[in-house]
Amino acid sequence: MKVVCQNKKAYHNYHIEETIEAGIALLGTEVKAIKEGKANLKDSYVIVKDSEVFLLNCHISPYSHGNIMNHDPLRTRKLLLHRREIERLRGKAAVKGFTLIPLKLYFKGPFAKVEIGLAKGKQLFEKRESIKEREAKREIARAMKSRNA
Repeated sequence: MKVVCQNKKAYHNYHIEETIEAGIALLGTEVKAIKEGKANLKDSYVIVKDSEVFLLNCHISPYSHGNIMNHDPLRTRKLLLHRREIERLRGKAAVKGFTLIPLKLYFKGPFAKVEIGLAKGKQLFEKRESIKEREAKREIARAMKSRNA
């Protein structure tokens, strides 16, 4: 599994309740651009519409050696899931406060995959709390390392 890009802000702004892996329908130049590492999941999100799942605002830059047939960087891309998974996601995303966001874009063998997270937004005080916890863990790790050395 080769991770191409991650949505790091997602873990800061949301509580991730569960994750699911989905395939992504791409054009040829998009696949090549992703392999070059020219993808960005920042500000992107997932919607369920008419029993299909779509990825919106995912920026995949045009392929460097592409021609006039290059793709639109912000086009809507279809995600590939089983019908049961789609219906389960639709039901959970319909609950107030929950949203679907992409967490990672990676290759699994020859196939491009997206990890989708069912997320609930954090309040400002929760973000501060998670920063404090992270800092405390770092301090403990530093103290343990200096003590053992």
